[in-house]
Amino acid sequence: MDETGAAQTPPGSDEEAFPAYHAARCDGLAELDAQLIQCRACPRLVEWRERTGAHPRAAFRDWEYWARPVPGFGPPDAALVVVGLAPAAHGGNRTGRMFTGDASGDFLFRALHAVGLASQPTATHRGDGLELYGVRVTAPVHCAPPENKPTPTERRTCRPWLSAELALLSPHLRTVVALGAFGWQALLPVLGEAGWPLPRPRPAFGHGVQLTLPAAGHRRELQVLGSYHPSQRNTFTGRLTFDMLVELLARAAELAGLGRPGG
Repeated sequence: MDETGAAQTPPGSDEEAFPAYHAARCDGLAELDAQLIQCRACPRLVEWRERTGAHPRAAFRDWEYWARPVPGFGPPDAALVVVGLAPAAHGGNRTGRMFTGDASGDFLFRALHAVGLASQPTATHRGDGLELYGVRVTAPVHCAPPENKPTPTERRTCRPWLSAELALLSPHLRTVVALGAFGWQALLPVLGEAGWPLPRPRPAFGHGVQLTLPAAGHRRELQVLGSYHPSQRNTFTGRLTFDMLVELLARAAELAGLGRPGG
């Protein structure tokens, strides 16, 4: 209560304080996801995600776009989390599921399947039967941004969702993979907020970089790995090959206690 004794009025979904207020009060991932998909705190992202949904690509003209914030995907007891950038305008923003419906997701889920962490190598829509085993995929920004470039303010506003998600996963969480420099830079301060001590200076991003965050309080030791993002720019140029991603995910799975490929 405030000084007058009146109860605080929760911020509306279009207010900047909405993520910070509601994310911290969620008791589980289902509640977190339900609150997240109502968020309208970033006007530019709201306008872009809805305008994109109202003007689909010709290939998707029969789709009813999700056009809302996209929650994380995977079991609530995941020991491994893969953190990307943000939903694609005609990928996750269309299908309503992280990394589903675009080329980056096709590459990622095929690799997760090769490692034994996904039930199938393809991801096309929310009802396609895909299951993830011991791994959850999420992002520091949950709405599709223009040109795949969220602003620093949008990233800060969205940060409480990822911070709360990692805190809720923390009893089982052992390893996190950050996809791309943006994911790495966005992830580290969130881990600090969620209770893990961060080294100074913070290590630079690179493919295969591994950072061990020591246990602190009720947070267990956490392994953080960097990987090039499976964007078409990286995969077409060979900067990230399929074998490179499979090898890194296999190492992440082993560190998370999920076994080796095929195990």
